[in-house]
Amino acid sequence: MLFDLPSDETLYDALMARSSEYEGSAFVCVKTTGVFCRLSCPARKPKRENTIFVSSIGTCLETGFRPCQRCRPLATFGAKDPLVQELLQALEAAPERRWSEDDIVRRGLDPSTVRRAFKRALGITFLDLARHRRLGLAARQLADGGRVIDAQLEAGYESPSGFRVAFQRLLGDAPAAAQGRALLSSDWIETPIGPMVAVADATHLHLLEFHERKALPTELEALKRATRSAIVPGRTAPIDQIEGELKSYFAGEAGGFQTPLAPGGTPFERNVWAKLVKIPAGGTRSYGDIAREVATIQSARAVAKANGSNRIAIVIPCHRCIGADGSLTGYGGGLWRKQWLLRHEAKMKPVSLLVEETQ
Repeated sequence: MLFDLPSDETLYDALMARSSEYEGSAFVCVKTTGVFCRLSCPARKPKRENTIFVSSIGTCLETGFRPCQRCRPLATFGAKDPLVQELLQALEAAPERRWSEDDIVRRGLDPSTVRRAFKRALGITFLDLARHRRLGLAARQLADGGRVIDAQLEAGYESPSGFRVAFQRLLGDAPAAAQGRALLSSDWIETPIGPMVAVADATHLHLLEFHERKALPTELEALKRATRSAIVPGRTAPIDQIEGELKSYFAGEAGGFQTPLAPGGTPFERNVWAKLVKIPAGGTRSYGDIAREVATIQSARAVAKANGSNRIAIVIPCHRCIGADGSLTGYGGGLWRKQWLLRHEAKMKPVSLLVEETQ
């Protein structure tokens, strides 16, 4: 693309302001997450030292960064060119497919025209884009115990070194280190009080946090270390299940949550969380109340710390813990969300709880 980038400081200011001034001309690659975004992306902003600014989507992809699932930088260009849009939709429908020029011809398209259109729009050819998308699938193949050479060839990399570099940028480990390792999947869930990040394996939900929680990056790193796994974009059954249950919860239905959980934590923390889950919607307990229930030798401060370590918001309802004087105290998602959740749950308070409080 014929565009001279302004200084990184100027672009970072535009990123912080969610400016659309450089739409299609500049992108930010975030080293800590491995994704690239438009500067106008609504997601939480990275620190300056974790950003790389480039003028080409091709550069982002070729260096192993994945498109952001929130601002979807690839979709912008598909909307401008029907040919690009058609092939991007085909790629989304079958990301595992090994595309060739013959496949393009069979769709009634000229390979040269397609190549120029994608280079003009994305700075990368369609075939190269398809190969990069297969990197994520290669990671899953290795996690299932597949051989590195097979994953390399399936991803379309002729060079082992090229595959190794791209793979390491994607997941933070060399391909051999990913063999037999279970992967965690992550996706966004929209809610009335802001997006949430859900992380799960094939059977259990490991994390559910509001996207702007300051401790989220630290929690994700701790989760990866604890599970000896990597986190890649994608969906599993627990994420689908919790999304449906959250929809019912925010609609005011007091049906509860049934998604299997893997909250981690110490025995004391798990004991505290088990007490929190027993607090009915519409009810609250003080930190001191919980401390007396779990162990008299533990203080209310220890309970508050355990609350702060909870990484499955709403489902493990740490927002139902309040100060001894009835005041709202710290909440990782923000005190305004804690207040919103308690007011919301007061409207869906079970009849049995109302009876108890009037006696």
